[in-house]
Amino acid sequence: MRNPRFYDPQTLTVSTEVELGDDAIQHIRVLRLKAGNDITLFNGLGGQYNATLIDVQKRSCTVHINAFEQTYNESPLHLHLGQVISRGDRMEFVIQKAVELGVNEITPLISERCGVKINAERMQKKQQQWQKIAIAACEQSGRNIIPRIHNTEQLQAWCSATDTATKLTLHPRAKHSINTLPSDINAIRLLIGPEGGLTDEEIKLTETLHFTETLLGPRVLRTETAALTAITALQCRFGDLA
Repeated sequence: MRNPRFYDPQTLTVSTEVELGDDAIQHIRVLRLKAGNDITLFNGLGGQYNATLIDVQKRSCTVHINAFEQTYNESPLHLHLGQVISRGDRMEFVIQKAVELGVNEITPLISERCGVKINAERMQKKQQQWQKIAIAACEQSGRNIIPRIHNTEQLQAWCSATDTATKLTLHPRAKHSINTLPSDINAIRLLIGPEGGLTDEEIKLTETLHFTETLLGPRVLRTETAALTAITALQCRFGDLA
C-alpha cells in the first residue's frame, strides 16, 4: 500500500525538517495521520520525497525528509485542452479526470453557447478552485508535475494562438478519426465545445485557423464525455496509455 501523497510548493531538501503548508496540514488532519506515519511529498518540480511525520498539531505539521525519488510519469504527448465551461460540477469533473489522464494544460473557454455567465471576480475564484482540483488529482494519480489551469479565454483568442501543436476539434461528420491522424504527433491543442455545440461561425473559425475536425464515433457525446473519450483515445494513440 502506497504512502499518502501531498503537494507542498516549498523547497524540499533531504535530511531536513520542514513545516508543511496549510493545504497539506488540512489533508493530513482529514486522514487522521499521526507522528511516525510515512508520507510522500512533491512540490511540482519533478520527482517526489519520502518523509516521516514527526509532529502533528492542529495548525502545524513537521516532517523529516528522508529521501528523494526521481520518478517521471508524464506522457510523451503534450496535451492542451481548451474546454468550453459547462454548468454545475461538470467542469470540475472534466478537469479532475483530464489531469488523471495526463493532460498538461487546460484553458477554460467562453463560447457563444457557453451558458455560464459570471463576473471577473467570481471567474478568478473559479480558476483558483480548478487549480486546486488539478493538484488533488495529481496527489491521487501519482503525477509530480502540476498541470496549469490557465485564465479563462474567449474561444476565438484561444483558437488563434500560434504554436506548433496539432489542432483538433470534434465533429460527428468529420472525415478523419484519431486513428487516421499522422503518426508523428507529439503535441495537441484539443478544442471541446459546449453542450449545444459550436455555432456555424465558430466552426468556420476553427477551419480558418487550421483545426482538423476529428470523429470519435457514431454517437453524439455530452461535452464532458467527449473530452475524456478524446483524451483517452489520443493517449492510447500518441501517449502512454496501452
